[in-house]
Amino acid sequence: DFLFFWGAVFLVTTTLVAFLKKENEELIPAKEETKGITDTYRLLFSIIKMPAVLTFCLLILTSKVGFSAADAVTGLKLVEEGVPKEHLALLAVPMVPLQIILPLVISKYTAGPQPLNTFYKAMPYRLLLGLEFAFLVWWAPKVKHEGGFPVYYYAVVVLSYALHQITLYSMYVAIMAFNAKVSDPLIGGTYMTLLNTVSNLGGNWPSTVALWLVDPLTVKDCAGAQGHTCATAAAAEV
Repeated sequence: DFLFFWGAVFLVTTTLVAFLKKENEELIPAKEETKGITDTYRLLFSIIKMPAVLTFCLLILTSKVGFSAADAVTGLKLVEEGVPKEHLALLAVPMVPLQIILPLVISKYTAGPQPLNTFYKAMPYRLLLGLEFAFLVWWAPKVKHEGGFPVYYYAVVVLSYALHQITLYSMYVAIMAFNAKVSDPLIGGTYMTLLNTVSNLGGNWPSTVALWLVDPLTVKDCAGAQGHTCATAAAAEV
């Protein structure tokens, strides 16, 4: 119902924009960056061949490997340890004002000549928070009781998520500011889209790999079944 409602809102509003919104014909249209799809990909290829861009792309494709497991698996492991999914969803509510305020605050520090300094400074703290998330998962069964989890556990989770958001947005805003700063104004849209796409890919592929590695790297013990290691899915099922 939720998806159906917002899908309908999306269709109605975009249809209204298509039919009711008119272009201002008095303005002289700006010269397009490229003439077509072929020119666009040829331009992208010429950009990515530049040594500085190629090196930067390799860096941002691998810079988030250290955070992938903490970002992708923590919530799933907390649910596995018994934390209700609806409680985790509610914990995201206090993060919304923080997510609105953080870019405004961080942009003051990324507006200078070296926006990536903020990216570098936030990285070690985000790595340390990965250990904090591992501690939260380990701690969950220790404090769980019949009524669920104590309030102080949720308070620690919210605080940890808030600190994580600060480091996450510091890196995100910094990389966006850097991409905007180095993009050639003549082909700004194409240039920025390329860098931002590579940046997003650099965050997505490590998370996918981390999720794939969860089962192979998880150590399991079989209780009451001698001779079984539960190392594989088949053995665990037996």
